[in-house]
Amino acid sequence: METTLPSADELAGKARETAKRCGVNVDALGDGRTTTSPINGGRLAAVDWVDAGAVDDAVTRARQAFLAWRTVPAPVRGALVKRLGELLTEHKRELATLISLEVGKITSEALGEVQEMIDVCDFAVGLSRQLYGRTISSERPGHRLMETWHPLGVVGVISAFNFPAAVWSWNTAIALVCGDPVVWKPSELAPLTALACAALLDRAAAEQDAPAYLSQVLIGGPEVGEALVDHPGVALVSATGSTRMGRAVGPRVAARFGRSLLELGGNNAAVVCPSADLDLATRGIVFSAAGTAGQRCTTMRRVIAHVDVVDALVERLAGAYSRLPVGDPTAAGTLVGPLINGRAHAAMRDALDAAVRQGGSLVAGGGRRFEDQAPDAFYTEPALLRMREQSEVVREETFAPILYVLPYQSLTEAIALNNAVPQGLSSSIFTRDQAEAEVFVSAEGSDCGIVNVNIGTSGAEIGGAFGGEKETGGGRESGSDAWRGYMRRATNTINYSGRLPLAQGVEFDV
Repeated sequence: METTLPSADELAGKARETAKRCGVNVDALGDGRTTTSPINGGRLAAVDWVDAGAVDDAVTRARQAFLAWRTVPAPVRGALVKRLGELLTEHKRELATLISLEVGKITSEALGEVQEMIDVCDFAVGLSRQLYGRTISSERPGHRLMETWHPLGVVGVISAFNFPAAVWSWNTAIALVCGDPVVWKPSELAPLTALACAALLDRAAAEQDAPAYLSQVLIGGPEVGEALVDHPGVALVSATGSTRMGRAVGPRVAARFGRSLLELGGNNAAVVCPSADLDLATRGIVFSAAGTAGQRCTTMRRVIAHVDVVDALVERLAGAYSRLPVGDPTAAGTLVGPLINGRAHAAMRDALDAAVRQGGSLVAGGGRRFEDQAPDAFYTEPALLRMREQSEVVREETFAPILYVLPYQSLTEAIALNNAVPQGLSSSIFTRDQAEAEVFVSAEGSDCGIVNVNIGTSGAEIGGAFGGEKETGGGRESGSDAWRGYMRRATNTINYSGRLPLAQGVEFDV
């Protein structure tokens, strides 16, 4: 599908008007750093940045907010998040537009990201009445043991460009009901989206008479994130990004005995068994591999297909890839938008060259689109390659739409291939054999944090805890009991006996 890309003036005007409708004071953005749109490579907006010195002031303000917010009953805190969810619903279309303009997501995926924000607000509102502790039997008569959970402190959030709003909401909705304020350092590639989210939360806080500075956004470069990581007043740092980034963040937070929640790289695979429904597998694989132009941490990067079905599966995948509409993400019918920038495109080209050198063959895709029309925009055809083995480049995460297909002969071999990469985020198996499915999700199966059957590797629901193992960082966000990471646990012993027996039968009379 060949389209004419919109002009820079058209996109800039749309971005300014959309941000204004979300409550952003667009006249106060300043004339600082220029942000561009990956849709055409043109100037989108100019936004003033803060420097690292702003972090201490923000954390100090957040700490004061925490002292008040921690005493507010959790269901009352939930009312703030409920109002945020209502405002997100009201401005769903506007936020989705900003996401498309700033990071190039197709409209459907951008709307889905905002819906994810709304969903996690709903979840957090319910959670505000379910921050359960437990009662524990004491070995001493007349004593009661119990666990209680209390607000933790200031939460620092560092988010990446590919989910410029949803990751903030995962952390913020849960943190707020847990009693914690948030200081957010968003991707510098998506400042308008961040400012729009912050404006909506500020409005909700004002309407609910919540303390000031429960949420602050700091637009700036890497030094701002580094200052947030190092600040002793930040109790928890939730950082989303590359494994390389996580290697720097984790030790620095640990050095000051803070907590970190790391959501890092993924190199996700699907095992396709002989009994698999190949039409179902093809649909699941193509969305997971080509959606968001391959720029999700849960993007499928490997297919491990049984030798009996690999040829037929590759034929289906190649046919689907040839029909994928690549183009303007805001245009109806587009399924694959642009890569975020030229560095991403260069990394994709390098990976494709390396794959061929390492014995791979390109089956479909890999070409660039719209280069003459927009030389600073980087549209690419999702690439499909067959590999003889899991070579070095296959073991690496390339943040682009590259899918490697590998053969296997036994399920044991397939599971070993799935697990033989440094990352451990998401995985899936396509099979009609219940035993194969059960093995894959068992302790002897996939070693990932997300293990799916008969669906792809991306598109997680907010009800489950999101995160992975190994070089993915081990963090958990969003649903299930991920809320515990935003609180501190206290074990309480209450003596109502009038005597003082000691535990373990110790005697110490004075």
